[in-house]
Amino acid sequence: MSNVQKDRILEGAEELFFKAGIRSVTMDEIARHLGMSKKTIYQFYRDKDDIVSALIQKRLEEDKEKMCGIAGQASNVMEEMINMMKHSEGFFSKVNPILIHDLQKYYPEAWSFFQQFKANVVIDSMQQILDRGIEQGYVREDIDTKVMAKMRVWQIELGFDNSVYPHNEFNSWKVQLQFLEHFIYGICTEKGYQIMLQYKNILEHN
Repeated sequence: MSNVQKDRILEGAEELFFKAGIRSVTMDEIARHLGMSKKTIYQFYRDKDDIVSALIQKRLEEDKEKMCGIAGQASNVMEEMINMMKHSEGFFSKVNPILIHDLQKYYPEAWSFFQQFKANVVIDSMQQILDRGIEQGYVREDIDTKVMAKMRVWQIELGFDNSVYPHNEFNSWKVQLQFLEHFIYGICTEKGYQIMLQYKNILEHN
């Protein structure tokens, strides 16, 4: 029962964070949203920082499992990247961009978890995708896969930078989609380009 309660608290907090960012949400609001007392929440989490850290760790583990699942089901790397894009759409379309800013500026422990995940999991996974793409003939042999993997991951973070793409001017998902298409077309061979067009055509007509 305790795990159910802990997960419920994280899910409720996440709903509020996605709408308003993290810093502006109070423990009182989380309790009210969940219909439970703050005393109950404090039985599981010492404060909001603890909730944020636990939530980030939980979501990163889920993302890691999802990435492995997508890789296992895709017939080639182009399909894998398209499916990862589709998976990301749900997050980018509902998250308030201020959430990333708040996480980076005010929650160093949670931000550290995110940075470690980015360095140890996401970049390595992207490099493996690119290496497989070269073997399959969809990705250019002349690229440095480590360089491009790092660039791709930092692109994602750049898309949330309010000083570069102000949130009142740019839609976060559209920015990320432009980045991804630019990246994929830049690394593709002619074979990869043609299959990318096929997948894009299917997505646009679904």
